[in-house]
Amino acid sequence: MGLTEWAYSLSESLLSDPLPRRWAHSLGVAKRARSLGPIAGDDAELLEAAAVLHDIGYSPAIAITGFHPLDGARFLRDQEGAGERVVRLVAHHSCALLEAEERGFRQDLEGEFELERPDLVDALLYCDMTTTPDGTRTTPAERLDEIVQRYGPDTIVGRFIQRAAPEIHAASKRVEHRLAQVTADGQPM
Repeated sequence: MGLTEWAYSLSESLLSDPLPRRWAHSLGVAKRARSLGPIAGDDAELLEAAAVLHDIGYSPAIAITGFHPLDGARFLRDQEGAGERVVRLVAHHSCALLEAEERGFRQDLEGEFELERPDLVDALLYCDMTTTPDGTRTTPAERLDEIVQRYGPDTIVGRFIQRAAPEIHAASKRVEHRLAQVTADGQPM
């Protein structure tokens, strides 16, 4: 079984029944990741696998700390023996260090999981922040507004996402720039 086939199967088994909307979101993020193939190059499969797995930590079957990047990455590492790079991407997706700080888990996350290459971290963030909870496309600004409205501005998630907004916008611009360059000259940067 290939990396993406395994990732889709695992994510579906953990999310589709207990959290169908989270599963739809994960499928949308993975579809978005597939569209970044021209800039992901040899890491296209890795990016897509991380995209479909990024939210498995929400699954009631594996949620332990309540901080989904940490729970998902630990499960992938400890129970699934997943490759280090996909584990690192799940652990650090979408400015997870900032949320970890809000939740008191920053030392755990940093101590257990190194950061993956910045361009892949940007790409996964972009895929997540341009996909609605239902799996359709959106803009980073609309996604940030939706998250703040859903959770509330004074909640842990609301505070974290507002702090992360400048980096989310910057990462999205970097990915869009790379995509534009590929479109312009047909070669990845």
